[in-house]
Amino acid sequence: MPLPPLLQAVIDFVRKGYPQGVPEHDYLPLFALLRRRLSEDEVEALAVALAEDPSAAQNPTAVRDAIELHLDEEPSESDIERVRARLAAAGWEPDPVA
Repeated sequence: MPLPPLLQAVIDFVRKGYPQGVPEHDYLPLFALLRRRLSEDEVEALAVALAEDPSAAQNPTAVRDAIELHLDEEPSESDIERVRARLAAAGWEPDPVA
């Protein structure tokens, strides 16, 4: 089933920013950035799509674990800034810097 255009655009930017797949230590800050713009359902759909990506650095279980973590744990600001910079370098500013 195809993703809605917004989610497909997010996936495309994540893939551009992480051509080798998202490393496990970046899932938590990535989802923290994305949940500022997306609903919980959209974040979950995105995580499933990333987990099913053949270039995924981690298996689907690791991605789902990261989703559960993002509900209970906040990443550090330095982690968020690292991921924000990586996505910005790929041409997307996921969350304006205040």
